[in-house]
Amino acid sequence: MKRYGNLFETAFSMDNLYRAYLDARKGKRTRRACFEFEKHLGDNLCKLHETIHNGTYTTDPYFQFVVYEPKRRIIHAPTFRDVVVQHAIYRTIYGIFDRSFISTSFACRVGYGTHKAARYTRLAMKRHNGEDYILKLDVRKFFYSIQRNVLKKLIERKIKDKRFVDIMMMFANMETPLGIPIGNLLSQIYALIYLNPLDHFIKRVLKIKDYVRYVDDFLSVGFLRAKCLMFKKAIVEFLHNSLGLTLSKCTIQKIRKGVNFCGYRIWRSLVFIRKYSLYKFRRMVRARKQASINSLLGHAKHTNSLSYMLNILKEETKNDKNLQIPKNYRPIYNLLPCRT
Repeated sequence: MKRYGNLFETAFSMDNLYRAYLDARKGKRTRRACFEFEKHLGDNLCKLHETIHNGTYTTDPYFQFVVYEPKRRIIHAPTFRDVVVQHAIYRTIYGIFDRSFISTSFACRVGYGTHKAARYTRLAMKRHNGEDYILKLDVRKFFYSIQRNVLKKLIERKIKDKRFVDIMMMFANMETPLGIPIGNLLSQIYALIYLNPLDHFIKRVLKIKDYVRYVDDFLSVGFLRAKCLMFKKAIVEFLHNSLGLTLSKCTIQKIRKGVNFCGYRIWRSLVFIRKYSLYKFRRMVRARKQASINSLLGHAKHTNSLSYMLNILKEETKNDKNLQIPKNYRPIYNLLPCRT
């Protein structure tokens, strides 16, 4: 396996720090933290460059808050200064690690996402008989269960620059013995790195063809029930022995019954968004929150739920001219096969 060195100088050059700042400010230029950093941009970047290179850089305390969408999660929000450093690291390592990921790992990757994951899942279901089975698994408290020493070893398989790895691991640290912070940009790629051995175990050792993963949810399609149970046992052992993880949920059901996956209810010929998302959409329409409405319509854009949602919005726009139906949204009554 090729290992990469001399990344420290590349990642934390003045040029890359400035480009990282440009990435960090996207969509945040109206926020105070971004404005304060930008007000003395040259000075802030020079100080950041100096502290990183002289070994005195440390991360600032996180701002913590709780969200309930739909599960309770503690979010660790870094300061804008630390977001710039994370973008500098991300710009350097993304291509290195992305080449090692399988093509059916769909989360937090350029050109991938929930729509593509749902499309692949539906097409995989169409390749099999409706009486065959789906094995769907979910890792228990994934982000809170990551062993940081294991994560570091997985990173060091690709990166041999110790100074660079040490700074990377600063953004994995928490006050708890296990876990990485939810809210960091780098936590996304750390999650991909951590479960990448599982993906290769399933594809290379178990030789499962129709396998798809989105963060800590993953499923395999097209087996007899007995084989699903055999695969589950092998996966449980691998997760425990190699990554120190356990399963939260296990679903084994026939393909014809459909599956809930990555925010959608998927059958071989139809795809709907989940009931909770429909409930949230109706609530956002009543609250007249146009940005949230647009976001949920984007989530449903390639599903059969779109017609129903547009009808709800159309009725409301008759009474409130401030509400708008976004352009280029057309109801989809039957999804045609799409290329992955």
